[in-house]
Amino acid sequence: MMNDSVADGFARDGTVVLRGALTADDVAALARGIDANLASPSPNAKVASSADDPGRFVEDFCCWQDNADYRALIWQSELPRLAAELLGSRAVRLYHDHMLTKSAGTRQATPWHQDQPYYNIDGAQTISFWIPADLVPRHSTLEFVAGSHRGPWLMPRSFMDDQAKWFPEGALEELPDIDADPVRFPIIGWALAPGDVVAFNMLTLHRAAGSAVDRRVLSLRFIGDDVRHAPREWRTSPEFPGLRERLPAGAELNDPLFPLVWNNHLRCEMPQ
Repeated sequence: MMNDSVADGFARDGTVVLRGALTADDVAALARGIDANLASPSPNAKVASSADDPGRFVEDFCCWQDNADYRALIWQSELPRLAAELLGSRAVRLYHDHMLTKSAGTRQATPWHQDQPYYNIDGAQTISFWIPADLVPRHSTLEFVAGSHRGPWLMPRSFMDDQAKWFPEGALEELPDIDADPVRFPIIGWALAPGDVVAFNMLTLHRAAGSAVDRRVLSLRFIGDDVRHAPREWRTSPEFPGLRERLPAGAELNDPLFPLVWNNHLRCEMPQ
């Protein structure tokens, strides 16, 4: 069972670090999976850094069906159990995987943002695990505004050109100047070693600087009992083609794209 202080920290701050949550075999699978993903990216992959950046920031999404090592982490590690305990949820589904790799020397920062406004879901029982395959120094790690998961939702914008491509302009509050008011917006983050995992709610404000070292990361995102489908009039990130035709608004995400990983205190079997 999880230490109460860990669960309390997640509930209070919207994020917590889980030291040594993965075994050595898990970490080996993580590194193999990311390297295979980089060698053979999916059609969803993108380079999220500029051409003049001395490093390279590569992202890819929704690769679990074609990546055996990602599937091993999703179904065979302790992550499903940890997700259920942190969320207080009877059932847990995979929402998606997201690979984020910054090569040594990458200047491109990931600006302050919340994840959930980019998505097609509503609900509070959401969790992302940010899982490094490499040592991550404090200056290159993910940083969070403690307590920001309580809201409000803030306007999602494209990272490189600051465009509102999701909710219409004015529909949501704009991002405040977080760095100008550290009392109102307390920032937390941790240096990490392989095997450590950072858990955070999908509404928790977070950012990451560039990286002086190779920084291979996989983020696994899970959803709990109260999460429902929220179709958007725009392309979400990631997009799930055909889902709106299969699932009405307000439905549970009972679809092969979002398989159960935990149900009623039991680990679920990996889909064949």
